[in-house]
Amino acid sequence: MDLSRRDLFKVSAGVFTGTALGGLAGLGASLAPTLAQAQDLRIKHAKAVPSVCPYCSVGCATLVHTVEGKIVNIEGDPRSPHSEGTLCPKGAAIYQLHVNPNRATKVLHRAAGASEWEVWDLDRAVDRVAALVKRTRDETFVERLENGKRVNCTTAIFSLGGATLDNEWNHIQQKLMRGLGVVAIENQARI
Repeated sequence: MDLSRRDLFKVSAGVFTGTALGGLAGLGASLAPTLAQAQDLRIKHAKAVPSVCPYCSVGCATLVHTVEGKIVNIEGDPRSPHSEGTLCPKGAAIYQLHVNPNRATKVLHRAAGASEWEVWDLDRAVDRVAALVKRTRDETFVERLENGKRVNCTTAIFSLGGATLDNEWNHIQQKLMRGLGVVAIENQARI
């Protein structure tokens, strides 16, 4: 009999679950209706929206369940051809990204030498990033090498694309970086 690791896991999980439920049933408890009700209540009236796990380059498919616009559950999408609905420990904790009370929801800036963080609006933060990128590019831009060869580049800026960003975004990001003369362009999917 040729078993894959996934098949072995399914058989082991089934045996464990059967043993556990059998032991509880022996105590006079039947969990079958309770488990079905819990599944129904967990996502009752929820809209399931397909998404992608943001953590690594695998890009496991997820289902985000929302009720009245609020995320109530995130789980693996069984339609995913490479993860078949399973998620790693980080992926299984995606829901915590949305409900964690320590999650940053505002742009914070701490000026050089300051001891306190200052809350900035998003437009101000984007303008600051743009100004720093322009300044760095202007200060480090090399039009020609010593031998006269035209290179039009800066080596002071590095770009790292994300594996879970879609192709269109990565294409635009690469075009922007190349337009700025950035030569150190990489993508997390290759690391």
